[in-house]
Amino acid sequence: MKFGFGQHVHRVEDFRLLRGEGSYVDDNPLKDQAHAAVFRAEVAHARLTSLSVEAAAALPGVHLVWTAETLPAPLAPLGNDMPLGFDYQSVSCPHLAQEIVRYAGQPVAFVVADSSAIAADAVALIEASYDELPVAADPTQALSPEAPQLHPEAPGNLAYRWECGDRAATDAQFEAATHVISTPFLNQRVVVASIEPRGINVGFDAATGRWEAWCSSQGVFGMRTKLSKALGVAPDRFRVHTNDVGGAFGMKLMDHPEYALCALAAQVLERPVKWIASRSEAFLSDAQGRDLRGTVEGAFDAEGRCLAMRMRAVSGLGAYYSTAGAAVHTIFSATLLGGMYGLKSMHAEVRGAFTNTTPTDAYRGAGRPEVIYATERVMEAAARTLGLDRAEIRRRNLLTPDRLPHPSPGGFTFDSLDCQRVLDRALEAADYAGFEARATSAAQAGQHLGIGISYYFERTGGAPVEHTAMTLDAEGVLTFRVGTQSSGQGHETAWAQLAHESLGIDIDRIRLAPGDSDALPGGGNTGGSRSAIKAGQVIPVGAANLIENGREQAASMLEAAAHDIEYDAASAAYRIAGTDRTLRIEAVAAALGGLSGKGEVDEKTTTFPNGAHICEVSLEPETGRVSVERYTIVDDFGRLINPMLVAGQVHGGVVQGMGQVLGEGAVWDPETGQPLTGSFMDYALPRAADIPAFALDFEEVPSTTNALGLKGCGEAGSVGGIPSTALAVLDALWRAGVREPVETPYTPVRLWQALQSARTPAAAE
Repeated sequence: MKFGFGQHVHRVEDFRLLRGEGSYVDDNPLKDQAHAAVFRAEVAHARLTSLSVEAAAALPGVHLVWTAETLPAPLAPLGNDMPLGFDYQSVSCPHLAQEIVRYAGQPVAFVVADSSAIAADAVALIEASYDELPVAADPTQALSPEAPQLHPEAPGNLAYRWECGDRAATDAQFEAATHVISTPFLNQRVVVASIEPRGINVGFDAATGRWEAWCSSQGVFGMRTKLSKALGVAPDRFRVHTNDVGGAFGMKLMDHPEYALCALAAQVLERPVKWIASRSEAFLSDAQGRDLRGTVEGAFDAEGRCLAMRMRAVSGLGAYYSTAGAAVHTIFSATLLGGMYGLKSMHAEVRGAFTNTTPTDAYRGAGRPEVIYATERVMEAAARTLGLDRAEIRRRNLLTPDRLPHPSPGGFTFDSLDCQRVLDRALEAADYAGFEARATSAAQAGQHLGIGISYYFERTGGAPVEHTAMTLDAEGVLTFRVGTQSSGQGHETAWAQLAHESLGIDIDRIRLAPGDSDALPGGGNTGGSRSAIKAGQVIPVGAANLIENGREQAASMLEAAAHDIEYDAASAAYRIAGTDRTLRIEAVAAALGGLSGKGEVDEKTTTFPNGAHICEVSLEPETGRVSVERYTIVDDFGRLINPMLVAGQVHGGVVQGMGQVLGEGAVWDPETGQPLTGSFMDYALPRAADIPAFALDFEEVPSTTNALGLKGCGEAGSVGGIPSTALAVLDALWRAGVREPVETPYTPVRLWQALQSARTPAAAE
């Protein structure tokens, strides 16, 4: 079908967005609108000795000023929301700091006023005094005996000690190995920096006892649950809307203190309350990403085959647990250690550390980029130590289709892959065979080239239950909903393609409605690259139900028995079986005054997207500047709903990965815990000029775990992009004589310093 499954359909939402017709939280003021602002801690660790809010409360136009002691009703604290399945220290975060502040930017007081300007003026009048305490800004140092104690509930700042895999079997493989390769690794802390900052606008109806909220989120049902939990009310007391979202990347799935504070204020004032974060607040308060460091080891035989891997790592959680922060480097990702290589065993141990910094949580990939990076670092180190070509060592270890289904040491069962073919296609497209000649030519011109290969895999899809509801109105327009929430991925287009495939209705008459928690029984939100898999399952179910609901009317209009009526999606029509007598579905809907359908899918099986990324960089020795010269990708996402949208998702993920490797990094002063990267003047996001054209192709090996053969794609670019880019820079450094480990971000000054050190006689080889 022209606009159906697998077609390159241009994004239908772009016309609306480019005309300025998007609808974001800050675009829609409500009647009698009030505005909130937050007074935040100015220090990273201190006793709050005094807090003066009288001048703020007296400012004309201010309606309330709250501190932890003056909240009119208790709010359930924020904490870990994940069913982890392992022991962890019970530490929770208050909505407003109580006695002690634990990171710069923590909310201390909350103001609501007639305008955002008045609210900001009131915050400026609040005065706080602090008895400052020693800080622990670095996760590894926070676990040392001499570190200051952050929480009495977590001795030694240890949130958890978690492990997975088979320790005994892994140790045995290391004992028997011909070569044991060890390397440090770091995925530094990064700021999410979504284009649209976090925000909420929420009102309360005293007559019904219900709240109605508009929120920039990744799912109305997740936000409804968080709000109702904080206020201690049933979820159906909240109606949550999510319209357009200007970027999310995992962070907008998570709870933050401002949301419930606004909801409580709306109830107390009986008027809607809006809070929109400033960019400075986003740097201080949005849940941040990554922050994993440690050592990874590989046990190899004489032929370079990897028998086992083990990892010892520390996860920086920040001052408190965020919603899923404790899961990111444990149950979400550590079991992926070893990637798609044919290991016999693996073992990972991760310790979670509390620090005087902003809390961390899932960020595009939710731990998988970190663990695949660790895996590829040890594969790279093994190739150098064993004298093997870096492509060859991966080829020797990658799984092959004849080994499927393959149970991995991490507890997965790989069902569909062709890694060898994917790798070979990527090597050919990147002209890997010609790289050494290019590197020699560049060296003669005073440049150092480097090339990095990564083979990644992802685990995507899974729970929870997903719903859809759709209505074909009397005018022939199909409007439908799905519980996953778009934050820029192109759902309006891809989901319309799925509906068109099932029903045949013209795609320009198909509308995806925005998120509304009153419109569906539930939904699983957008996260973990699950959306296409779930939508691909539930939309056909809803369409089939809509078709069935029109069968009797179609039979009556065609003067036939209902059991003789079939549906032909190619013509969008009911037909008497075995004849050419048909009736368009729009005519049936018009006769009924509208035709509806609904669907539900409860299927928890995951999928395993995978692929090869090859990055080629040039390093300028006099300045330390890195330029990405070529970037080649071959991805296996199973069957593709819309290859054009998938390409956009891959490009975006790779750019975020490149940005992390080459410039991004959240930094705190180690003595005070003050953030040193608090704006885009200090925090180096990638720019268009930093990014090359991508050579991207797909190898479609259908997944066997869902009927459409889909595999998730939304986070894969970052999972492959981080290791390939980092390994390319390390290769360039190696060719320049640098032998000491250099960790990301690979800023010019850091690389220049490494190059200068390598020029000493002791460093030369």
